[in-house]
Amino acid sequence: MDQEDVKFSHKYKPLFDILEAREEIAYGNKDPYYRQLSKVDTVLLSGGRDSGKTFALSCFAGIAASDFNHRLLYTRQTMVSTSNSITKALESRLDLLQLDQDFSFANNEYNSKDSDGCITITGQKTASGTDTAKLKSIENYSIFITDEGEELTDPENWKKIKRSIRAIDVQCLSIISFNPPSKAHYLYDEFYTKVPEGFNGIKDNVLYIHTTYLDNGQENMAPHNWEEYEALRVAYEFYLATPVADRDLLPKDLIKKYKEYKNVVLGAFRDVAEGVIFEYTIGDYVAPEYGEVIGADQGYTHPSAFTRVNVDKDRKKMYLKEIFYKRQATEEDIYAAINEEVGYTRIWCDNAAPLFIKNLSNKGLNIKGAKKPKIKDSIIAMLGYDIIIDPGSTNLMIEFDNYSWSDHKKEEPIDDFNHGIDGVRYAFTKKINERVAQAL
Repeated sequence: MDQEDVKFSHKYKPLFDILEAREEIAYGNKDPYYRQLSKVDTVLLSGGRDSGKTFALSCFAGIAASDFNHRLLYTRQTMVSTSNSITKALESRLDLLQLDQDFSFANNEYNSKDSDGCITITGQKTASGTDTAKLKSIENYSIFITDEGEELTDPENWKKIKRSIRAIDVQCLSIISFNPPSKAHYLYDEFYTKVPEGFNGIKDNVLYIHTTYLDNGQENMAPHNWEEYEALRVAYEFYLATPVADRDLLPKDLIKKYKEYKNVVLGAFRDVAEGVIFEYTIGDYVAPEYGEVIGADQGYTHPSAFTRVNVDKDRKKMYLKEIFYKRQATEEDIYAAINEEVGYTRIWCDNAAPLFIKNLSNKGLNIKGAKKPKIKDSIIAMLGYDIIIDPGSTNLMIEFDNYSWSDHKKEEPIDDFNHGIDGVRYAFTKKINERVAQAL
């Protein structure tokens, strides 16, 4: 397949045009569009599920290095998270664009055989997340890409790397690709407070590109995903058509579908509920060497939720990763979905569901009942920890963004958006009360 046969949404046109902007001006093109592009130094690619960001960005990287002599530093927050995302995406796109034979690959670096162009894959931080990774000299690099930018927890480190990109032969760019997190995140405060929702265009020196699954097109998606998103769209549009004064009276399930479509599918920044209890950051789940537990809450009309929990008592950090979250799930459904991933890891579940616990235990899961801790006490204890939620844990994030203090019961949280959080509370309470390593 030739490069010209690879199609993108028209919204990505400025991303590729920027590679030629300065050359166009040098050859006398006076179009204000190219003049604006030539002054851009930051590109923000935002969008929801199946929006095509990764596809467009990895194609852009290959073309920039091969055809325009760019040297790209392609990163995520940690090096551990790059091998299964960036590397595989690049391999696929270079093959699609018939550029794979133009590069040699070694030590996480693609080098052009015909120019100085290269793509170096690395992490911005070490796997532990405590120190800045030792990047080799990057002054000669021209494009700094941050994939999964919602994981950014240290904007100062990002700015430090951005300022170190100082090539002079081509236009320097810093690109962040991300699924929008909550409005409490650095990205919103830094770049989005003065632009409209879903903005596409140039403001000052920043190029904004926002896409959704609708831009990507049904032909480029798995049929079941398209059907799921379209079903959610019905709830979203019904909610918007409801008078504002009546929206709080809508069924909770419809409101949740509205939020899921808006925030997860369309990729809008999530509103943080007034009085929200917990703050969190988005980052890769870090598994402990030993002592990992899983928090579970059983439901049927409400979702059953299972969450990996790593409580680092020394550093006061808690890492969370959603592994199951579904309504009307039978014990057989749950076991089939989590058995291979969970293995014999200890699962703590509300002891008010003894039959549920017994049936899953009989299937071979290491699940035990936990006495419910007092809600307020466990919340106060959790507030002493930095909470890091894995980027794929969308249902858990929705809960944390809406879990707030009740207006009706003094110093108690609302009885909603709490299924995953309740499971986390059980596991967290067990871990902080341990005096020795947990015996399986």
